[in-house]
Amino acid sequence: MTGSFRSEGVGSLLRPPTLLEARVQHGHGDLDDESFKLIEDLAVQEAIALQEHCGLDVITDGELRRRSWASHFVESFEGFGPLRGGVRMPWRGNGPEPTGLGARPVVVERLRWRRSMCAEEWTFVRAATRSTAKVTLVSAQSASGFYDRVQSAGAYPTYDAYCADIVDLLRQQVSELARLGCRYIQLDAPQYGALVDEELRETLRRDGRDPDRMIDSGIEMDNAIIDGFPGVTFGLHICRGNARGLYFGSGDYAPIARVFQRSHFQRFLLEYDDDRSGTFAPLACLPDDRTAVLGLVTTKSGRLEDPSEVVGRIREATAVVPAERLALSPQCGFASMMEGNPLTAQEQQRKLELVVRVANEVWG
Repeated sequence: MTGSFRSEGVGSLLRPPTLLEARVQHGHGDLDDESFKLIEDLAVQEAIALQEHCGLDVITDGELRRRSWASHFVESFEGFGPLRGGVRMPWRGNGPEPTGLGARPVVVERLRWRRSMCAEEWTFVRAATRSTAKVTLVSAQSASGFYDRVQSAGAYPTYDAYCADIVDLLRQQVSELARLGCRYIQLDAPQYGALVDEELRETLRRDGRDPDRMIDSGIEMDNAIIDGFPGVTFGLHICRGNARGLYFGSGDYAPIARVFQRSHFQRFLLEYDDDRSGTFAPLACLPDDRTAVLGLVTTKSGRLEDPSEVVGRIREATAVVPAERLALSPQCGFASMMEGNPLTAQEQQRKLELVVRVANEVWG
């Protein structure tokens, strides 16, 4: 299975205006649960139909039921307080000065199940399509960012105690998805993308965190989450930040190359849409039975790539990884935040169609 899919989306799609408005009304109490769910379900059906129309080998539900790429974690547990914290990453792009997008929720009590993170997403898409579908989950390293050394200490006396809990909780979610028939699960890990950037690594050091230890512990935690599920393909998505067209990191994958070597994912979905991503050289660290999904089509703007240039980039990558172990995707989701990146629905569709067109040209 791991090498048979040549085109896929990363996860999120732009929310239609009707869904955005319905979420606001529902949040204000002006739209009841049943009416909101009908609108949400219709939006997901349309997202599935769009991906099927474009011809993607693997589809998602567009993450339309989420407020952001990681909100399924926060909304599925009791234990988060109104406090905000965490290391603030300097968002960049669309101007000379970084733009802040706010701090993260903070864990203030031991986490307790409120609902499944992804069961509704998966069972709906499973019933709505005959295409291969996948579910996206926050990675352990990403979920660890909700811990604050001061504000979380009453719930978890140490960072390691909190991480042990989230590994168990995420593994339970993987087990549930596998039981429900999901055969492709993707963990999203932009924190690895931050760890390629020397400026951000220094920011973490000033906060008392060792970037290299973070890499090693991230690998260990993610392996503990995904090991022991025969028949399930696991993908790891790494980007350098994706919110409203902004990013937070730049740098080659070399500082985190041991993620390719030591983690047990079969597919690595990697941001490669511009010079910030460096060269393909670190892909030489991929074991021979793994697939690199090249994110060569940007989601940060509506500019449509030249198909011949995308083909040329894939040919360039084959000098490092054989073509049979490569695939193609957008660089990240189109709407990691509910508001979405600065492009239109028509531009989003053209980019998905481009991914399929190039994949068919390269791999047939």
